Amino acid sequence: MADDKDDEGRIKEKLIATKQKWARDGRLLTGMPGDHRAQRLPPGQREVTNWPVLDLGIQPMVTAKRFRLEITGLVENPVTLSLDEFMALPQSDMVSDIHCVTQWSRYDNHWQGVAASTLLDLVKPTPEARHVLFTAFDGYTTNVKREVFSAPNVILAHSWEGQPITREHGGPVRVVIPDWYFWKSAKWVNRIEFSAVDKPGFWEVRGYHNEGDPWREERYGEVKPG
Repeated sequence: MADDKDDEGRIKEKLIATKQKWARDGRLLTGMPGDHRAQRLPPGQREVTNWPVLDLGIQPMVTAKRFRLEITGLVENPVTLSLDEFMALPQSDMVSDIHCVTQWSRYDNHWQGVAASTLLDLVKPTPEARHVLFTAFDGYTTNVKREVFSAPNVILAHSWEGQPITREHGGPVRVVIPDWYFWKSAKWVNRIEFSAVDKPGFWEVRGYHNEGDPWREERYGEVKPG
């Protein structure tokens, strides 16, 4: 068992080091200036029809009994939801594209879950809450501005293409923020914090962009191609 954990740790560190090098080198950047939102496929992306699995070699087992979603911080009504309570909230269906920072995009994904707008109505963030911070069951963190989370196509999804989201893709519940690179869409989410101050997450402190807009090619911090 100890050897397995050591192997997992080495795999994780190797993957982290590789992606940090991508950030330093500006890998995959096209250098195309401007905002290319008028086109469906962002710069440097390629369309795929499968859904690639990307993680750090560790996929937490989050059972229905274990699942809790805590929504806290600068809100009038902090809540902690069991999976049954989450599923009892008003449900939404959305269709959106996925854009992964590793250069692939998948069109027309059908999601079912709870819209971010429903959660905002439930917890009522205060005016000072300008940032949204996500934490996952495996300790992963990421961050977006409140206006990004408030977009009408953002959803906390429990199903994809009519089936429960599998463990490898972040089930039982994951964040889906389709207008940003997909590392911002935290898998296995268990905590959402509304904050007056920004707190860059796991990849953001390792050279990745703090925003992550695919059409502006915000893959990495201040790295320039070439």
